[in-house]
Amino acid sequence: MARIITEPATIARWDDVQHSLSGGGDGVGCQCIWPIVRNRVWQTTTPEQRRDMLRDEIASGPPPGLIAYADGEAAGWVRVGPRTVQQRILHTRAIVSATTEPLDDESVWAVTCFVVRREHRGRGLTARLLASALDYARESGARLIEAYPVDTSTGSHRSNDLYHGTATTFLAAGFERGRDLTARRVLMTRGLAD
Repeated sequence: MARIITEPATIARWDDVQHSLSGGGDGVGCQCIWPIVRNRVWQTTTPEQRRDMLRDEIASGPPPGLIAYADGEAAGWVRVGPRTVQQRILHTRAIVSATTEPLDDESVWAVTCFVVRREHRGRGLTARLLASALDYARESGARLIEAYPVDTSTGSHRSNDLYHGTATTFLAAGFERGRDLTARRVLMTRGLAD
């Protein structure tokens, strides 16, 4: 079994961030910028511009995500941070109508994206990244964390469609299921009080 650790995504770990995002799926083109920009920005940027945007975000801090290492190799990524800086959330009608938390509350954080390199899938990295994201949010002063995972209990789902995570992973981590956002996605929350 691989030894798995997680570390904050800092500029000193930039190459590891890129390695994590480039191992399959849409990570290399998205650069995990999708959650923080409005659709008009997303549609007018190139993957190279998104990479530069992520680099600038990481360089300015605080870390917007965590990297999972499996036996020393960067193997996965999770975006976690204050919901207030993730513009797509604040402008997604389904989320806005489903949340019970004020949209300007900086103590509400969100987990919005996972990427796990193909060769490391099926080893529990998503669950490990989520557990570390909860710790990171709590240590950073978050009061509550939201997520918008896919309910995989019905239908088929391509791995590229699971970047929000799966509802079962969040339920196993103590999240409570909220309202359905779409036919496939649900709002889930977890308080972070000690």
